Amino acid sequence: MGLCFWKDALVGCVSKVGLVALRNSRTPLSITFSVWKALFLREAVFRLSTGRAAWMWLLLEPVIVIIFHLFWYSTVHIGTIGGMNIAVWFMLGMSGFFMFRRTGLQSINAIDANKTLFSYRQVKPVDTVLVRACLEGFLMTVTLIILCIAVGLYGLDIIPTDPLMAFAALCGMWLVGLGFGLIFSVARELVPEVGKFIDLSMLPLYFMSGILFPINIVPEPYYDWLLFNPLIHGAEIMRLSFAPVYQAAPGLSISYLYGFALTTIFFGLALHSRFAARMMTQ
Repeated sequence: MGLCFWKDALVGCVSKVGLVALRNSRTPLSITFSVWKALFLREAVFRLSTGRAAWMWLLLEPVIVIIFHLFWYSTVHIGTIGGMNIAVWFMLGMSGFFMFRRTGLQSINAIDANKTLFSYRQVKPVDTVLVRACLEGFLMTVTLIILCIAVGLYGLDIIPTDPLMAFAALCGMWLVGLGFGLIFSVARELVPEVGKFIDLSMLPLYFMSGILFPINIVPEPYYDWLLFNPLIHGAEIMRLSFAPVYQAAPGLSISYLYGFALTTIFFGLALHSRFAARMMTQ
């Protein structure tokens, strides 16, 4: 009996040592990916189960907006813009803007929605922002694919002639939304009134992003000022990738789109690094 006792004790000791060694063998990168995976699943369940048919609203919101604007344009008998069908023109512009807006606004609210998780030392405020931005990018991509299929079944030509350019433009819009979210998620925690300013700024930004009208009708020097808006570059390049004959606005640059996005992401990450401790204790 004594031998069995010591045998069981030895097995238990080896198991504990092995468990400790397994925990110690985890690299910081593997821990980070585990945190992101858990946060992604949590955010996905919450995003798609809040309220009745929450997942359906993700698709209906851009559809309703597009139909409303198409009805308005039909009253003035405008069927094409720059040689592109008005329905396709609107859908691509709205999808790009929604990619930016949903990513940015949802990322800004990520810290406040996950403050209870900061009691775990593995979870940082920047993790919640990055994961929520990835979730919104994934959901908006799925929404865009469904919209393209629906428009194609309706009989319109919606197949991109340059898929790589379309993907690059959509990713650029998402990256701008991520940079926007990283910066203003910190600003909102430090100065809560910033949230009101952001809500008010979305409507004028919507009008100045070439979503409702082609910006090449804007006279100088206002046209050059509008080109500082990276969303214009993303929306117009996406339209051009679906229809090479589209008369896009001159002066477009995908390099500017990505340069602006990466600059804001870098600045946002720097702010998170500087104020991480303060945001976790508020």
